[in-house]
Amino acid sequence: MKKKFTLEIAKPCSENFDKMIPNSNGSFCDSCMKNVIDLSKKTNSEVAKFIVENKDRSICARLKTTQIEEEFEYNEAPKINNFKYAAVAASLLLASNLNAQEKTQVQTEISAPKPDNYRVGKVAYHQVENKEISIIIKGKLLEAKTNKPFDSKIYSNLTLTINDSQSIVKLNSKTGDFSIPLKVLSDAKTLLITVTANDYYLSKTIDFDIKSVKNKVLQQNLIIDADELSRVETLIMGGLGINYSGK
Repeated sequence: MKKKFTLEIAKPCSENFDKMIPNSNGSFCDSCMKNVIDLSKKTNSEVAKFIVENKDRSICARLKTTQIEEEFEYNEAPKINNFKYAAVAASLLLASNLNAQEKTQVQTEISAPKPDNYRVGKVAYHQVENKEISIIIKGKLLEAKTNKPFDSKIYSNLTLTINDSQSIVKLNSKTGDFSIPLKVLSDAKTLLITVTANDYYLSKTIDFDIKSVKNKVLQQNLIIDADELSRVETLIMGGLGINYSGK
């Protein structure tokens, strides 16, 4: 069953989101003593999934103003009455057994089953393990045209995350240096990097080769063209309201 809803923030908050302290659950606001969830960088499906998983919680969030105009949709699993389901299943099973008994003829001859041939020995099997490995990625975030760090006056509060990890790293504005701990699967071929600044945002995948990791450290600079960064739309923050529509 599909459910639709829209979002609203009836009383926008004027606190500075960039001065809040990031943590694993969002960014902590000292003013209201709550975590603010940044939904402005999530896709519609990601927002819908988050709302469904947290629909009974009081949520303080940051949104793009365009998200207020969006209609979100998700599939709601139908509720099953376990007692009725069990009763119907038992009835069907009983009817099936009775029907089978009526059709089965009584055998007057007994035939001995053929002996099975067994082979005894060790069982060999191969199991492919897709391990999760803890690594640290170190390098510099550089602008492609200049091969230098991004201008901190234009791209202030520049941060980097990789694979949506809980480690949100603020880059060194002078050198572009970063160091991010994260866990990756041993067969991973790509990494998802997310770059944010006050008014800019970028999310893209880059190639990854586990063989390049030495002593659990991957040394890799990230070269990004400034044109790849999208200017973030107007943002709004505050207590999140959810308006359901349709059934």
